[in-house]
Amino acid sequence: MPLNDVPWTRPVRIRLQCGLERTFTSVYEALDFLENEWPLRHGERHDRAVKTCRGALNAAIPAIIAREAFVAACFEAGMPAVLAPWKRRPAPHPLRPARHAAI
Repeated sequence: MPLNDVPWTRPVRIRLQCGLERTFTSVYEALDFLENEWPLRHGERHDRAVKTCRGALNAAIPAIIAREAFVAACFEAGMPAVLAPWKRRPAPHPLRPARHAAI
């Protein structure tokens, strides 16, 4: 992972045209896929996704915008997004109930 990579709080899981699923967890992974492994001709949403991912890596565009542009490009290419689980944080320990002094 490059030093300037921007991770997503929620990964994107895409169903590829061959039927396999692939998960993307960061802007850099999505940009690499868009530029080097894209299966179809480049469309309008593909071009927009490339630009927004580059902008997110340069901190000019929020990562969530790049994520949505990537999902839209995949949808345009016939690779729908599959619901991916949220990264769960460990639950904090419940607080002990306060003890009250008997009066």
